[in-house]
Parts: sequence; C-alpha cells; structure tokens
Amino acid sequence: MTGLSKAQLEQFETEGYVKVDGLFDPERDLNPIIEEYKGVLDTLAIELFEQGNLSSTYADLPFGERITKIYAETGEVHAQYFDFSLPQGNVQHDTPIWLGEAVFNTMTHPNLLNAVESLIGPEIYSNPVQHVRIKPPESAVGKNELGEVKLGATNWHQDNGVILENADASNILTVWFPLTRATEKHGCLQVIPGTHRDGLVDHCPGGSGGLKIPEKILAADRAVPVPMERGDVLFVHKRTHHASLSNVSEEIRWSFDLRYNPVGQATGRDVFPGFVARSRANPNSTLRDPKAWASLWLETRKRMADSAYNEAFNRWDPNAPVCA
Repeated sequence: MTGLSKAQLEQFETEGYVKVDGLFDPERDLNPIIEEYKGVLDTLAIELFEQGNLSSTYADLPFGERITKIYAETGEVHAQYFDFSLPQGNVQHDTPIWLGEAVFNTMTHPNLLNAVESLIGPEIYSNPVQHVRIKPPESAVGKNELGEVKLGATNWHQDNGVILENADASNILTVWFPLTRATEKHGCLQVIPGTHRDGLVDHCPGGSGGLKIPEKILAADRAVPVPMERGDVLFVHKRTHHASLSNVSEEIRWSFDLRYNPVGQATGRDVFPGFVARSRANPNSTLRDPKAWASLWLETRKRMADSAYNEAFNRWDPNAPVCA
C-alpha cells in the first residue's frame, strides 16, 4: 500500500474520519497478535486460579469465551493486564502492562505508516496514548457499583479532550482497528461527521472516571456507525466527536486504539514514552527494536512508581456550568 487515495484524503478533510478497507492482512498481520495474547490470558488465568479467585483456568475454551468466563467469574475487568500503556495514576512497580513483539510490529507496520504519512507527513512519532480494548458481551460481565456496565459503550468525546493542553496544537491522528469483527451489534465506533471543524469543546465527568461531551452541545442525531471487518482501519481526526456502541452480541469486541503525530510535537501525555516510527529526514532515529520499545515503558513504570507520580491527565472543571 502506498498511502491513501485522493478520495480518502478528501473524506478525512471534509468529514473528519475515513475507513480504509483491508489495510491489514487478517491472517498475516493480525493473527500473530491474537496468538501472543493467548499466552497473556493463559498467564492471567493461572495466576487467578492459584490465588483461589478462579475455579478453573478454562484452558479448553477459545480466547473470547475464556476471557468472558474469567471476567464474569471474578467479577473484575482485568483490562490493564492486556494493555500496552500505563494507567493515568497510582502506577506501581508491578502494574501489569503487555509489551509484546506482535503489538510493536503492528504499530510500525509499513501499510499503516504509509496511510499515516498521507495524513500527517513523513516524520511520524508513535504517540503513547494507546490502548487495547477487549470488550466481552455486556450481558456477561455485569455492572459496577455505580450501576454501569463494565467495559460498556464509551462516552461521546474528542480525543483532543482527553489529553493535556500542551498538545492542543499537535496534529494527532487516531488510528482504530478491530482484531475481531466490529459490527453495530458488537459495539463498533460511531462518529459525527464534520465535528472536527468545530474546535475543541467542553468535556464533563462521564462516570467510571471517563469524560464525555455534554448532551446539550452534542449532535447525536447526526451519528454515523462505522462497522468494520478484520483488516479494516479507521482514521479519526483528534477533534471528531465519536463514541462506541454497546456490545450486545455474544462475542468479544477486540480492538487497538493508536495515536500518531509529527515528530517534535507534544503528545499530551509527555510522562509516557513515545518513539519515532518513521523518519524520511533522519532514518537512523527510527526505533525498530521491540525490546527497546518495551524497555522504554518498563523504565517509565519504575520512574513513576519510585516518584509516586499521580497527576491526572484531565484539564476539565467538573463544576463548569456546561456540566450542570
């Protein structure tokens, strides 16, 4: 793949998002991630079983059924165990994080970077605001103490709204893609076209520590769902209003949520480590070693734990009139 077409670039410019079908080869590019995460889940299951928190490791079940069973039986969501970013606060020396080679290879995949280059230029920095989302069927995982579905639908928000002000001028691009089918029933993303041109809007507390765009300034009636198949990739402007639907299927919805920005621009979470994913001007600056990438995060975890770092990445006032 050589990059996005003129029509795709025009859609992104006009609507603030574009879906690219078949950017990844599901078997060659995505299956190695799934195999890698099978080992992660196996380790988690064994630990929980040995701690007496699980009646079985459920080793005979497929990944999706297994993780759903484990989440349901323990009554907990073990999302941090699979994530390749650290939480925003209370980082400990043993805070789980997964930094596997297959994850790194996907973040630096040439087809992906070619598309990213079309949108932000040839000097590409991997922004550390990145997550894996493994959402079981909502009917299987129950609710939290606030009566909210665990790992349910995400609030309407702008990705610009969940980072700090120092990155407001940065050209941050969101890249979202599923490892399993993401139909409307599975809880695919939905976007409100054209909202990227409205600038940054206020965000308010949205439950479970999240943020949301207040309903009074949200044009939810213009929402467009974006169902996706394995291999498809969605590119979203940092100010496009978007959310996810509820997973009302009987399968997990598994996705990656990545960010990229031009080299030298602020990431909005500068305490976390990013890296140069591609540089035409200085190829030697590119990070190509997944072990070196993992070391960046492990060193950051140690530094944050040693310093008891606990600053929030939130600029918003929950008492603002718009939140009333």
